[in-house]
This record gives sequence, structure tokens and C-alpha cells, in this order.
Amino acid sequence: VEEQRARWERKRCRTAKELLETEHKYLEQLDLVVTFFVRILKAKGTLKPAVLETIFGPLESIYSASQVLLLHLERGNLGLGLENFCQNLELYGHYAENLEQANKTLKEQLRRNKSFRRFKKLQETRPQFQGKKLEDLLPLPLQRLHQYKHFLRDLLENTSPDSAEYQKLAKAVKSVSEVSRWVQDTIRKRENSLQLLRVQKLLKGQKTRVLTPGRWYIREGWLLVVPSKGEELKRRMFFLFSDIFIATKPCHPLHPLNSNKLACQAVYPLHQCVVDKVFGHTQSQGGLLSLSFPHKTLLLMSSDQQDINDWYRSLTDAVR
Repeated sequence: VEEQRARWERKRCRTAKELLETEHKYLEQLDLVVTFFVRILKAKGTLKPAVLETIFGPLESIYSASQVLLLHLERGNLGLGLENFCQNLELYGHYAENLEQANKTLKEQLRRNKSFRRFKKLQETRPQFQGKKLEDLLPLPLQRLHQYKHFLRDLLENTSPDSAEYQKLAKAVKSVSEVSRWVQDTIRKRENSLQLLRVQKLLKGQKTRVLTPGRWYIREGWLLVVPSKGEELKRRMFFLFSDIFIATKPCHPLHPLNSNKLACQAVYPLHQCVVDKVFGHTQSQGGLLSLSFPHKTLLLMSSDQQDINDWYRSLTDAVR
């Protein structure tokens, strides 16, 4: 038991030391943004207060919270420091929600505001930046949140459940995990929105509405449609979402406007769909899927068995 405790203590000390060292580095980098950008821009008035707020969000508050945490870590007050720090964790969630708009506004200002463009270039040439750009530094808080999660879990695993700090660490791990999930959800929603927008732009005309609240993009790919009568197979591009399945075909390559777009042929709602694997159960080449809707049955084929299996899984999951 004594040996186990000594081992725990060694690992715990190592993790605490690493947390302290990386917090120092993190603060140094945040300091570059706060000192050379936020505070100077506020004083100079190069950007309107609302624009400044949009680009940097709650970065100053995140910086202050980390300064306090660092003081506690340097004094060895790990449990207390993390307990106080967790009260400011919401800032990271709000920062994540604002980041997309921040990047958009930053690009816009660099395009339109000549004095800001000059100012940014000048600040980034300072030796302290070591070639880093403002765009490289803005995602830092989200990267750091991910690191906190791992550090705190390691500390908890190597802390005796009888110690006074154990409960404080357990609460800190729970708080960081919750905010981390919030941030991941925000990122997933943003990525999903970009996928929906990309597909919308691929489709000719505005008749098919892909951008709908609550819809999730799942996958896309080429499949062969087997016609009911003995015609030849038709190669079509399909898009699968959480609630619909879209069949499209390429527009004419010589079309003056839509040569690289897809024409929507049909939109199938998934809530009344039944998916069956007709063949593709054995190690044969490719496979065939049957999709039954109230007024239509689709037979879809691929010569790649892995591909047809993936489609089968994705479709059954979406329907379910």
C-alpha cells in the first residue's frame, strides 16, 4: 500500500508540474493577444467597441482567470485553485460559440479596414510573436480546455480518495467535462452547418431546401440505380441526411452556369423508409440495397462491397 501511495504521489507531482509549466506557456501566448492587440486597440480606437468585442470575445476574462489559477498552482494550492477556476469555465463555452463569428469579422476587417490591416501586420512582426499570426493564437483557449481535461483526469486518478483534495478534483473534472461537451457540440453544429451549405451550393436552383434547422448531414456518394424495366444502370450522386435522402444527377458539362452542379431528381423522406440488403451478405463483389417508400422502391447498387455495407449501416441508422 505504501509503495502504491508513493507511486501515486510521484505521478501526481509530475502531472502538477506539467500543468504548471504548460499554464505558464499558455498565459504567455494569451498575453500576446491581450497586450499587443486588445488593450492597444481599445486605447487607439482603431476598431469600434462592438467589432473588438466580436473578434476577441471574453478573451480578457479568460486571461484573468488563468492568471489567478497560475498563482494558486505556483503556491501548491491545487484543489483550491481549480475549484475557483471552475467558476469561470463558462467563459470557454461562450468563447467557442463566438469563434466562427470572430473569424468572419476578423477577415472582414482585414479586407475593409486599412489601418487595422497595417496595425496587425506590425504587431505580428514583433520578436515576441516568433512568426505566429493572430489567427494562430485565437483558437488557443479551446486547445487548452482539451488539455485541462486530460491533466485533471490524471491528477484525480493519482490522488487518494481519502485526501481533502479528492472531492475538489472530482468536481473540477466534472465541470471541465461538461464544458468540453458544450464546446464539442458547438463545433459539431458549426461543421454540420458548413456541410449543409456546401450541398445547397452544389445543387442547381433553389427548389430543394437543404438548409433546414435540426437537419444533420450524414454522408454522400455515387451509387448505381437499377431501373425497374430492363434499361441500363444509371449512375447517380446521393446525399443522406438525418431526415431525407436526395438523388441527384450531374448537369450538362457544357451548361454556361451549372456545368459543375447537380440537378436534384428526387427527395425521399426517411420516416417511411424500409432498408433491405438484397445481396452483398457474402464476400462477393459489391452488393445491392432495396429502399422501399410508400409509392416507390429504389434499388441501389455498388461494385464495392465495403461501400454498400457502409451505406446500409448509415441508412438503417438514419431511418431508426
